[in-house]
Amino acid sequence: MDKFPLLWEGKAIGELSAEQETLYTWFTVRCRLPGESIWCAWAVGDRGELRLGVVEPQNGIRRRFSRQMTAPLGKLLRGELRPAGDRAEESWTAVPEPDRLFRTPWLRRQLRGVRGALTRTAGERRFLALPYDEKKPFPLTPLFCLAQPRNIGGKRYMVYAFDGKEWPVFR
Repeated sequence: MDKFPLLWEGKAIGELSAEQETLYTWFTVRCRLPGESIWCAWAVGDRGELRLGVVEPQNGIRRRFSRQMTAPLGKLLRGELRPAGDRAEESWTAVPEPDRLFRTPWLRRQLRGVRGALTRTAGERRFLALPYDEKKPFPLTPLFCLAQPRNIGGKRYMVYAFDGKEWPVFR
């Protein structure tokens, strides 16, 4: 059984366990819910995400998924807790000039001329999604190790997270 942190707004609030069983993977989430709302657990990998389902306040969640469902995740990195109504694809906003989102001169230079960017905020975090094409240079190359691959609206992006001081963070 492998164990991973369960994050909410970038902070660990519980644990995600993943256990292989022949053609299936069992996911178990244990945590304290951050509020009286309906919360969903997500498994986040280096190539994608999988919605595990609604977390019960007292019992957490335990769900089984086939290899076909878990393969797009790639290597599992962490779990995330998100409000049930949070549809990440719907909360992204197109940004014609992403360099204008930041005050930091270095970031502004790196993002000048980038097309197809998306942004969203969660708490004090700003997320920046840059289009990814294997045949083109990696977006925001100096920060490649902090990029999280993600499909948004059927397209491939590399997503970066920045704190309130515009420092890149591993989300």
